[in-house]
Amino acid sequence: MGLPVVGLSRFSDIPEVVEDGETFEANAVKKAEAVSRALNRPVVADDSGLVVPALNGAPGVRSARYAGPEADDRANNEKLLQALRGVEEKGREAFFVCVMALKIPGEEPRWVRGECHGRIALEPKGTHGFGYDPLFFLPEYGKTMGELPPEQKNRISHRAKASRQLLQLLKATYRFEGAASPERGEGGSASPHRQ
Repeated sequence: MGLPVVGLSRFSDIPEVVEDGETFEANAVKKAEAVSRALNRPVVADDSGLVVPALNGAPGVRSARYAGPEADDRANNEKLLQALRGVEEKGREAFFVCVMALKIPGEEPRWVRGECHGRIALEPKGTHGFGYDPLFFLPEYGKTMGELPPEQKNRISHRAKASRQLLQLLKATYRFEGAASPERGEGGSASPHRQ
């Protein structure tokens, strides 16, 4: 669509947003609203994590801090394996979730949700990715997310699915006039107008 996209590192004085929502949707919307308010610009924010139904949805919205506030990926993975010790394959079903929230000043926030389904392996495998990727087994590929090359993961992941849905939402809701072209770079001004 020719829209210039920049990360938060380009801005100073961005408020720290406490992710205390009970759902991925609540956290994504909270982050998008807070940053959009601070910058007075359209903002997309996401919240993502791993859901294991046999663990009542844990790690869930606390996926990054599952083993504690200062936990790293290894500690989180070890806690997950411990929680599923002795659980048969069927009970190890899991899915990654990514919710992307769009907040445009003066409009209500909207969000999309992408999911990637698989199950938790008995042990970590693979060196690609991060977080729970080495434990997240994809039966249709016969590999964990950590064993997939990044370009393949980026086509099938929960984030990829949410990104495609966000693009569909933008195209269905707005028309873009004067969108930036590669020649114009970030200097182009893309003006979204409601359809």
